[in-house]
Amino acid sequence: QVQLVESGGGLVQAGGSLRLSCAASGRTFSSYAMGWFRQAPGKEREFVSTISKSGITTYYADSVKGRFTIARDNALNTVYLQMNSLKPEDTAVYYCAANKRSWSPDKQLYDYWGQGTQVTVSS
Repeated sequence: QVQLVESGGGLVQAGGSLRLSCAASGRTFSSYAMGWFRQAPGKEREFVSTISKSGITTYYADSVKGRFTIARDNALNTVYLQMNSLKPEDTAVYYCAANKRSWSPDKQLYDYWGQGTQVTVSS
């Protein structure tokens, strides 16, 4: 069992930056690939980024490539999402998720989810 708690969301102007953190409970964090997803009002939850268990492999949605960076610190049981050059269309609730299989953009493969953190980008 893994419990995930996101933090770092907030209100920012377009062009600004935020760093999201996701702290995981337990001693097996390095056994999980991690992902970030987001859900805007009235829309389905969509993939943002994923990172392998070791942190070597990362993958991004085209909409955030070059602006967002995912990273993890297995010693601190934490995964991060650095978001730069934010746009109003990035406004959403951001969720982190854990997957014991492998890094993937498929939300169906993720076993554990956090409660989400709101990111609002004003124009």
